Amino acid sequence: MRNKARPYLFSNTVPPAVVGATIKVMDLLSSTTELRDKLEANTKKFRKAMTEAGFDIIPGDHPIVAMMFGKYPNCSQLAVDFANKMLEEGIYVIAFSFPVVPRGMDRIRIQLSAAHSFEHIDKAVAAFTKVGKELGMIK
Repeated sequence: MRNKARPYLFSNTVPPAVVGATIKVMDLLSSTTELRDKLEANTKKFRKAMTEAGFDIIPGDHPIVAMMFGKYPNCSQLAVDFANKMLEEGIYVIAFSFPVVPRGMDRIRIQLSAAHSFEHIDKAVAAFTKVGKELGMIK
């Protein structure tokens, strides 16, 4: 009935825990910009370092970074191999390929957080650079 009844087709109830967590987050975000400022600094540092390392990332100033693989042969497999090697380096990232993204737009999704330190970012960039060199993506 939930999947067929008209009132439920385009909306779902939100669990109380989600509502409570959302209220708490809004309280935290309203009280200070410290976390937002840290996230912005982390995002800028990571994007700059990845671009300087030679990776093709979609430009922007948001903390979700797409590292693109479309210019490489067999880009779908390369993205998966890259993500697997990153896990071996202790960095968890996800590869996205068709049909999730258009053909030739394969990517790895990287998400930064205010909980990351600059040391975390440096470690991640070093791992990306190591794997990128191993797989012949950068020099």
